[in-house]
Amino acid sequence: MRAIVVEEIGGPEVLRPTEAPDPVPGPGEVVVDLAARGVNFIEIYQRSGLYPVSLPWIPGSEGAGVVSAVGEGVTGVSVGSRVVSASLRGSYAERAVVAAEDLVPVPDGVSIEQAAAVLLQGLTAHYLTHSTYPVHPGDTVLVHAAAGGTGRLVVQFAKLRGARVIGTVSTEAKEREARAAGADEVIRSTEADIAAEVHRLTNGEGVPVVYDGVGAATFDASLASLRPRGMLVLFGQASGPVPPFDPQRLNAAGSVYLTRPSLGHYTRTRQELLDRASDVLGLVASGGLTVHVGGRYPLAEAHRAHTDLASRATTGKLLLV
Repeated sequence: MRAIVVEEIGGPEVLRPTEAPDPVPGPGEVVVDLAARGVNFIEIYQRSGLYPVSLPWIPGSEGAGVVSAVGEGVTGVSVGSRVVSASLRGSYAERAVVAAEDLVPVPDGVSIEQAAAVLLQGLTAHYLTHSTYPVHPGDTVLVHAAAGGTGRLVVQFAKLRGARVIGTVSTEAKEREARAAGADEVIRSTEADIAAEVHRLTNGEGVPVVYDGVGAATFDASLASLRPRGMLVLFGQASGPVPPFDPQRLNAAGSVYLTRPSLGHYTRTRQELLDRASDVLGLVASGGLTVHVGGRYPLAEAHRAHTDLASRATTGKLLLV
């Protein structure tokens, strides 16, 4: 099969298309013929060495397609089933293997491309707004990178839960995207003091929660935007990792909370995975959640997708198709 095989840590140029052995399912596993694959920042972190991986390595964990082979002991899924997963091993390939328990069925009314574009970021947005800090009706929340793939979904879920949403973006075009997703107020991070604007928009109170997937570039503003006993949910580091800091800063900011969550801890059981995925994909099917694909790239041009995503010039979700 064709696959993107990384043999050395480095920039996008190390994402080279080549031939690789077809995957074979072991007990409890299935092989999926992939039609669409999600591109995510974690693959950039891994490719660049920020998150260690064993080489040679086929990137990717998110994708959707049709089951082409099942291993011993697999029940509940069969050849020909439309499925999606955020736990594939090496989705930057024509085929990938996955544990059957990590698969989610793609319901009627949801396309394979929509499923690939929404699952990982949709599950993330779901746990952030439903569990890490459960948004309450009337809350005013701050969402960084509100025009990005995850940001747009966080905005939509927060609105569905009755919040007023303040989003941050870097350009006029991204402001339009954030407002289209439902943001009530939008701050241009390149033109304004984020924390000062947040306090102006909240009559000096600050917000109960900041959803921050940007990291180093926004961390200080995020802390300064919280109200006393508010929560900073740091779920990514698109601009780089946050440098070490004195925990006393959390006291000075108003006895605030800081958490660094990850999806695996919020989908620890199959039932939790299915419950969250059912909510996400059900809303896509009903039109209650909009999936925005910001770019489609041939598998062989994965390097270009990484370059575009890292530039933070994209909006929505990037797919390899």
